[in-house]
Amino acid sequence: MYSVTYARKPMLVAVAALFVQHVYAEPANINLAPVAVTGNPLGVGSDELVVPVSVLNSRELSLRREGTLGETLNGLPGVSATRFGPNASRPVIRGLDAERVKIMQNGVGVLDASSLSFDHAVGVDPLIMEQIDVVRGPAALLYGGSAMGGVVNAIDHRIPTEKLEGIIGRAETRFGGPDSTRNGAVVVDIGNGLFAIHGDVYTRKTSDFGIPDFAVSRRKSGADGMPRENRGKLINSSAEGDGGALGASLTFDNGYVGLSYSTLNNNYGTVAEEAVRIDMNSKRWDLATEFTDLGTIVNRAKFRMAHTDYAHVELEEDEIATTFTNRGLEGSIEAGHGKIGNLSGVIGFQFSNTNFEALGEEAFVPSVNTKNKAVYVYEELPINQHKITFGGRLGHATVDAKDSATFGTGQNNSFNPNSFALGGLYRIDDHWSLTSNLSHNERTPSYFELYANGAHIATGQFEMGNSDFAKEKSNGIDAQLRWKDAKNSFSVGAYYTRFSNFISLFDTANIDDGSGLPIAQFTAVPAAFKGFETEGKFNLIDNLDLTLRGDYVHAKDKRTNDYLPRISPLRLGAGVRYQLGNFSARLDALHAFKQNNTADNELKTDGYTDVTAMVAYKLPIKFNVELFAKANNLLDDEIREHASFLKDISPAGERSMLFGARADF
Repeated sequence: MYSVTYARKPMLVAVAALFVQHVYAEPANINLAPVAVTGNPLGVGSDELVVPVSVLNSRELSLRREGTLGETLNGLPGVSATRFGPNASRPVIRGLDAERVKIMQNGVGVLDASSLSFDHAVGVDPLIMEQIDVVRGPAALLYGGSAMGGVVNAIDHRIPTEKLEGIIGRAETRFGGPDSTRNGAVVVDIGNGLFAIHGDVYTRKTSDFGIPDFAVSRRKSGADGMPRENRGKLINSSAEGDGGALGASLTFDNGYVGLSYSTLNNNYGTVAEEAVRIDMNSKRWDLATEFTDLGTIVNRAKFRMAHTDYAHVELEEDEIATTFTNRGLEGSIEAGHGKIGNLSGVIGFQFSNTNFEALGEEAFVPSVNTKNKAVYVYEELPINQHKITFGGRLGHATVDAKDSATFGTGQNNSFNPNSFALGGLYRIDDHWSLTSNLSHNERTPSYFELYANGAHIATGQFEMGNSDFAKEKSNGIDAQLRWKDAKNSFSVGAYYTRFSNFISLFDTANIDDGSGLPIAQFTAVPAAFKGFETEGKFNLIDNLDLTLRGDYVHAKDKRTNDYLPRISPLRLGAGVRYQLGNFSARLDALHAFKQNNTADNELKTDGYTDVTAMVAYKLPIKFNVELFAKANNLLDDEIREHASFLKDISPAGERSMLFGARADF
């Protein structure tokens, strides 16, 4: 029998020891500037990126943190969430989810089981993140062949990258909200100019989720007769988790070399099944180094590698029913070359080797070894104030299923996914610019798309893969018009992506004799995704800003002209921000329209308006301490995200208040 063990006390003691030291660095703003580190390996500013990128960091990230990565990012332009209850939620970018959205931690992939099933949480906690970059659109060239929808890079600085003398850190705590959350985190960095140590620790606990009405929607009750029970409370939605890390680096004038070890523990209810909980544990080692100003031929070199040992057990009535493990290594080596004329660029090599295993009564995929390796190149050519970018990636992947008494003789598949992109930035004048990106992307089918063959209780389907799948291929175009003038900025973008063989799970209208569940088959179909995204910030008067945002996705199976499932509807939002001295306030509203464009056997979703408000006050003391209060769902609306597999049995939270404090020192 397998059990997940918790290693809490050594980490708590180590970080506490760091925290009680009495030598502090000179008080300063330790928050990073809002510059994306993802989307361009040459380190240019966000305004210089060809691909659209959203950046959350410092105070803005702190004030919008939620319990999951998906909910933290939900509402950004082009980003929704899978939301399998309040405890498991992956980001969805432009209607694409699972393997097509690459989730990374400090530039290396997060190894977990969240893409396999909607009820599996992501193996990273937003509480300790210092910055999150969201790259929208195809980003497969630099970050892996699966990233057709985009990339989410969660940055935690557990390996210090810059010289530090003294102590800096932050602490956060909050309580309240629809789940009566109680959480807190402490992050500390100590350095002497040559050697830097990082420590962090966090803990969270929530109760069953409060909801405005019944868990089951009127549409579902009317469609299949499911009774409308559990009013005001989402049963089996509580959670408890903790984790932490220790890291250290040698820092030099032109680079660093460092190592970190981190743990994550998460025990939560799955919502879809009242008697099932998931007990998750992840242990991760990271090694990273980067040096600049190396010479005229190779001017920069970077190496990143992470080893992860991930496991979770699914508990039914406190008895282990199924165990999932995922162990592996992923890394990359990258070198920047000196300028060839005006041409700048990098060449890199990326590799990974993972072993996935599922044991127990709900294992619907065999044990699988997946290996990936690829070389990539990225180049930029400035032409006066404009520039052209080019990228290419050549890869090789093997996905090998092992022999099993349940699934029979193992199968081996190999693929050679290759991707290319050509982009450009054209400056119209000092305020206006236009960007565009043409891309061809190829993706290796995932292990569950190839080999699934069993009852998937979380989704209520008997899922069947297809080991004869070829590479998934797409061609796309993305364009953005941007404007910036002092404190004011605005962008609007549109995209179109055409898949020749989009792999998705389709209902077959047949029933499996053994489980009694409807059979769903992974099938490759021609598909097209198109849409737009817009956001803006305008300074109305000295202390008052207006923000605008909106997005829309339209996705169809071109074989039948039917709509694809779980695609978010048109969303439009606006907000105001006010700040005077140490006091600040904000009011935001996001309206999601009714979704009538549904796939077969998918229910429509009513529209909603989500209104939130926040007030904050910085205390007039030596350290930067801010108290805040946030009101959620002020209209107490019944919010059901169409992108959620559980939208008709698990709505968003009721009207509630959350209180918190954050401090930098």
